Amino acid sequence: MVDPSLNSPTPTVADGSAPPPATGWRQRRPTRADVLAIGAYVLLGVFVCLRYWVDVEHRVSSHLPTDHTWFEWLFSHGAYSVRHLENPLFSTRQNAPDGVNMMANTSLLGVTLPLAPLTLLLGPQVTYTVYLGGALAATAGTAYWMLSRHLVRSRAAAFVGGAFLGFAPGVVHHANGQPNFASNFLLPLIVTRVLLLGRPDRRWRRDGVVLGLLVAYQVFVNEEMLLLTALACLVLVAAYTVARPRAARDRAGGFLAALGLGGGLAVLLTAYPIWFQFNGPQSYRGLQGGVFHSWGEDLMAFVTFARDTLAGDEAVEKTIGVTEQNTWFGWPLVLLSLAALVLLWRRRPAARLVALLVVVFGVASIGPKVRFDGVQTGVDGPWAYIPDDLPLVEMMMPTRLALVVAGALGVLLALAWDALTPARAAVPAPVGAADGAPAVVPRPRAAADDGPAAATPAAGAAPAARSRPRWVRPVGYAAIALAVLPLVPRPLPAQHVDPPPRFITSGGWREYVPAGRTLVPVPVPNNGYGLETLRWSALTGHEFPVPGGYFIGPNRDGAGVFGAPNRPTSTLTYETARTGRVPELTDADRSQAVADLRYWRASVVVLGTHRHEAALRDLLTGLLGPGRRVDDVWLWDVRPLVP
Repeated sequence: MVDPSLNSPTPTVADGSAPPPATGWRQRRPTRADVLAIGAYVLLGVFVCLRYWVDVEHRVSSHLPTDHTWFEWLFSHGAYSVRHLENPLFSTRQNAPDGVNMMANTSLLGVTLPLAPLTLLLGPQVTYTVYLGGALAATAGTAYWMLSRHLVRSRAAAFVGGAFLGFAPGVVHHANGQPNFASNFLLPLIVTRVLLLGRPDRRWRRDGVVLGLLVAYQVFVNEEMLLLTALACLVLVAAYTVARPRAARDRAGGFLAALGLGGGLAVLLTAYPIWFQFNGPQSYRGLQGGVFHSWGEDLMAFVTFARDTLAGDEAVEKTIGVTEQNTWFGWPLVLLSLAALVLLWRRRPAARLVALLVVVFGVASIGPKVRFDGVQTGVDGPWAYIPDDLPLVEMMMPTRLALVVAGALGVLLALAWDALTPARAAVPAPVGAADGAPAVVPRPRAAADDGPAAATPAAGAAPAARSRPRWVRPVGYAAIALAVLPLVPRPLPAQHVDPPPRFITSGGWREYVPAGRTLVPVPVPNNGYGLETLRWSALTGHEFPVPGGYFIGPNRDGAGVFGAPNRPTSTLTYETARTGRVPELTDADRSQAVADLRYWRASVVVLGTHRHEAALRDLLTGLLGPGRRVDDVWLWDVRPLVP
């Protein structure tokens, strides 16, 4: 999507004729086609989450149960913050007593806080599933709006492009436990607003304010996707400047003024949260020495079908590897995209920009070493020349740059379908072009060729489109359908998870956990063990704090690591939970257990059902003395040990 000044001097509607103008608010009201499109997206969102809905209270992602549990906990965090009017940027309900910097984690505050009433009413499991399907559908919906109002004239073309942008293979793959990467509904609006800046028919103050509000809100949804969107917009603006330097100079004043206003407003609204993210308690610098720099795309992944699509096969992950499937487009879509770019290269400037985005971000997603069919070659990739400790970039995964490629291909699908759509008859131009400019016929909301509200020459009798064989249109539609249908998502894989113990859900713990003290679940939750015990906190509305947890926080050197630094006692529980064997205990172990309990300000240690429950019970008995059975858990009241 580019500015109309990039349009060729020939009529810019696909077949050469100008559609009738759209004027007034009535022309911008939703049509029946719009309602049907949004309804289809909603149904598809429900379908993708179908396996969760079968038993919503006892299902989590079988691909990323850890992240699924974390986001359930986040929805409870939003509800807890609203209910208790506490600072949502920080929480001591996990990793007690040190707490968790929520801005330094994927906290999704822009969603969890508004949905707090739903979480309080129905619980985090229902809220999670409702939101996940809704986020996918909403992203497709805003993409459909952007395409139909500013880029293509065919509602069917906008529907196809919007469906791909909302349900692309990489996006659906992230939906396995990472709803923040399925929450892209603001991004089409941000891109559209950026490309409208500086146009003479726009009000730069309004555009700047709207852009600033959108960017500020996106900070609380997904900062990483905001960064990728900013990089994509930078490439588009740079390309426009190079291609049309005179037009760029004409727009520079209004563009920079609106951009400055929007940027200033966004900074004003997010300054403290971002400061808190990098300087508040439990903030960190870097993430495990740039470990994610090695997460580049395999070249074969581009032509491979993603696991969660109709044509996908889980077995292929054993060859290419279990990575984020951001570029698993399948060979039919790759071939179709190459053909579409060749055929549309001269007719549609937007196709050339799509090609630029595909090349730039496709190459950038390769990583430090080129990988082919699961084998790492000795050829350096682009990230081999990027320092691991470069600020902000140090925490990026190269593979996620390919999400920009997915967005570009969604636009390309819409352009390709639109190019096949018959054009309507031309109409006379409206009277009275402003500022001496040639009279133009504005495109309707679905008619822009390559930019928001693009214009077509107002000759009143546009040159007729070149005739083409009748078979071209059905063959073209069939080719797009054959490329897209294999990528229709299947329901996300889900697995059963046991509910918390009755002792927890019934509130039996209350008499053992006074204010200011913690409940220590065994195993102590971290990123590998005890995630079922972290759900105790999530599903009881954070009513008691727990030590450990699943988050990113600082190690002793201030670098970011997953989970809290292990204490000796938690390490013993992890080893026993893994092997089912109790290590030989010493008096030093017993003394350390008391020290750890005092550090955690523990009042009670609770062991629920576990496959190595007997071994864990023997471990705790060896460290703390005999426990007692209370309801359906083993319990050690340690208040006498922790004054």
